[in-house]
Amino acid sequence: MIKAVFFDIDGTLLSNTTGQIPKSAGEAIDSMRMNGVKVFTATGRHMSEIRDLPADDIRFDGYITLNGQLCLDSRKELLYGEAIGERDVELMLAMFEEKKVPVMLVEKDRMYINYIDELVEKAQAAINTPVPEIGTYSGEPIYQFILYSEERMAEEIVAGLDGCKMTRWNPYGVDIISKNGGKVAGIRQILQDYGIRQNEIMAFGDGENDMDMLRYAGIGVAMGNAEEDVKVCADYITDDVEKDGIEKACRYFKMI
Repeated sequence: MIKAVFFDIDGTLLSNTTGQIPKSAGEAIDSMRMNGVKVFTATGRHMSEIRDLPADDIRFDGYITLNGQLCLDSRKELLYGEAIGERDVELMLAMFEEKKVPVMLVEKDRMYINYIDELVEKAQAAINTPVPEIGTYSGEPIYQFILYSEERMAEEIVAGLDGCKMTRWNPYGVDIISKNGGKVAGIRQILQDYGIRQNEIMAFGDGENDMDMLRYAGIGVAMGNAEEDVKVCADYITDDVEKDGIEKACRYFKMI
């Protein structure tokens, strides 16, 4: 019996084409919650971004944000955090100050970038999100870096970080997080808090940062618009987000 469902946002709940959440997806989530199923989001997004998206209109039982680096409860209060280690922060801050490549620093309550170029504009436009504010390091713990670069450069930079790994969300954008992080790490924290077992969860996703989550869940559902390497990680492939993919999968598995 499925007791909890975890949803990626971009390309899963939220259409990258329309920038909206299909009405059918919202209704399916409401129906599941009425049936006693816990509903969570598991996203690479920061809470400040979620507040500006249609996803903020959905009543979630908890939030896994920044690819598992920060987990919050239904009141959006912190449950768990995994900050990036001091040495890796020092290396990335040096790059941030050099301004040879766009780097965004992601803290618990703030996101800011060193400078904006064409790659930043393209990547942010693809997720229907404005370019970030330019800022200077505040001294607060950093939970995620976002690097805007071509793939080879990003791989070379992350190879020099002892305690970090990366996941790509756009041809020009990667999230850099702790090696101990990831959506599965966040899900484990949620399951522990709620007393739910791994085989009692379902997860929906479409991107590279969803692959481990889809493998981990008792039932992993890939959206029809997902990349091919994501689909092979899933137990079931539903329709595209714009074609009521979430509702169709929920009906298939008799969740609604």
